[in-house]
Amino acid sequence: MEYKQIQELIKTINKSNISELSIEEGDFKITIKQEHTANPQFATMPQAPMPVQMPQPSQQPAFATQPPAPVAEKTTAAPVASNTVIIKSPMIGTFYRSPSPDKPLFVNVGDEIKAGQVLCIIEAMKLFNEIESEVNGRIIKVIADDSSPVEYDQPLFLVEPI
Repeated sequence: MEYKQIQELIKTINKSNISELSIEEGDFKITIKQEHTANPQFATMPQAPMPVQMPQPSQQPAFATQPPAPVAEKTTAAPVASNTVIIKSPMIGTFYRSPSPDKPLFVNVGDEIKAGQVLCIIEAMKLFNEIESEVNGRIIKVIADDSSPVEYDQPLFLVEPI
């Protein structure tokens, strides 16, 4: 099953009254469960039923699949104080500060950045997703460690808007 198909299923289930949907295609098995409370869920069913729950701050279901979860495509920037912005991970994956080990870092502390500038890469499902800034500013702090796993909505960079 392709990423876009999974994404469409999640959107459809979010808008419906369906509480559970199971799909099997060859070796790929997925079950989407949604509670009709404030914390919807998304769970996979490997060989033995074992739901994996990941609470989310939004109304969208959290999901974990095997291989790693599908990914969103947009960077989330959330204001922290009147003069700082946190750039958060839009997906689950592995955080990389450079395009490859022998290349220079995308950004360093103190660098001025522009909206649309690539800040890092997050690898998910063997895909390398460039994460771009949504704000103009200066990098105050790099919060995530290079080559480390990151979760959805995890802070990556602290930026001072300019």
